[in-house]
Amino acid sequence: MTIRTLTKDDAINGVYGGCILGGGGGGWISDGLEKTEQAFTLGSPQLITIDELEDGDYVACVSLVGAPSARDVYINSEQLVSTVERIQQEFPEPIKALMTNENGAATTINGWLQAAATGLPFLDAPCNGRAHPTGSMGSLNLSEEEGYVSIQAFAGGEGDRRVEGVISSTLDISSNIVRSVSVEAGGMVGVCRNPVSIGHIKEHAAVGGISQAIELGEVFFSVEGPDRIEAVATHLKGRVIYSGTISKFDLKAVKGFDVGYVQVDDLEMTFWNEYMTVEMNGERKGTFPDLIMTFNAETGMPVVSAELEEGMKIAVISVPKEHLKLSSTMFNEKLLRMIEPIINKTII
Repeated sequence: MTIRTLTKDDAINGVYGGCILGGGGGGWISDGLEKTEQAFTLGSPQLITIDELEDGDYVACVSLVGAPSARDVYINSEQLVSTVERIQQEFPEPIKALMTNENGAATTINGWLQAAATGLPFLDAPCNGRAHPTGSMGSLNLSEEEGYVSIQAFAGGEGDRRVEGVISSTLDISSNIVRSVSVEAGGMVGVCRNPVSIGHIKEHAAVGGISQAIELGEVFFSVEGPDRIEAVATHLKGRVIYSGTISKFDLKAVKGFDVGYVQVDDLEMTFWNEYMTVEMNGERKGTFPDLIMTFNAETGMPVVSAELEEGMKIAVISVPKEHLKLSSTMFNEKLLRMIEPIINKTII
């Protein structure tokens, strides 16, 4: 079956499964659940597979850009839909479907509301099957196409911080401007950007990534409490590295990103929105784009990087990248090298 009418249960499973695949980023569970309620007041979005469209058909990507720790975030449903309408006006070809940029608590279902409101189907192929920090990492290796012009519509904020508009430039410039605008809007904006062909998506996206998040959510809810951590790790062919109490936690908001460090006994993690490295007694146990994720060790609930605090008891899992659905960008050394000066750790 290549067309599926999505339900609220699918969305809830997608929020929790997406949160785990977010690897510390991808937004908050509360935001994802709020979007779930908003989406299904507008209708029932349709999930389609890539074989429902022709290679020459165009799909636009929706995303959330900003720092997960930001506390003044405001993006309403009208603003999210307006970005899709703006791209449809600006782009010369018809948009046949929407896709999300990554898996995460808020991002796996980002686009379901826009799909329900516009009647466009939602594609089971996120740009990336896990969350990632930069816009270029979620842009299907368009950064490697010489002369490529990125078009990005954005909206967010309320009152004096309300912003909306469209930028057309190189991928780096467009992404950096949208990131800067997100700070002015209170920490985050909704974006619709970079229409690409199905042919390009087949080559570069994480095909089947939305179904994967929904299935992972089903596994998560199939057991109770802390047992969920082992169930998730086993399902993803990963492992639980360590459980303990956070002794040190440092987070700084830097140019629209959360950058920080976590220590649990002899275990150390770094993050740039998402967890980038995990080491035990100085031995590397996971390196982005491997999936590194934290859970509340007492409840079994996934916890994103911005939610951590000293004294919290957490469990850490790691899943090798070979077992994830990933974009071609996750193997682009130029994009991965950008991480190293941010966290002062080797990635390549």
